[in-house]
Amino acid sequence: MSHGLRFRDANFEQEVLSSEMPVLVDFWASWCPPCKTVEPVIDELAEEYIGKVRIGKINVDQNPRTAARYQIKGVPTFILFNSGRPGQQRVGAQSKRQLQEMIESAVASYSGV
Repeated sequence: MSHGLRFRDANFEQEVLSSEMPVLVDFWASWCPPCKTVEPVIDELAEEYIGKVRIGKINVDQNPRTAARYQIKGVPTFILFNSGRPGQQRVGAQSKRQLQEMIESAVASYSGV
């Protein structure tokens, strides 16, 4: 069962920008093979970080406003939002460890460690 969230143009502000918790957003497209490869990793991380970080995906083709707002030029692109502001960003397929490193830094700053 997937614990990853699905973001859209219509709910991005509420679900991501207004979140009190850090949010890792996977900007992806259905035609992108690396995006498909990373999908199970995103689902695993979403389950592992329940209650610490919100993790979800937004399809750039179906949500062009948000993709344009963050100048997404390649997919997958991962942006970690903290207090509504974009922070770390990585473009291209990432390993689980690489994404965990992004998440752990956000968790540390969020929890005040």
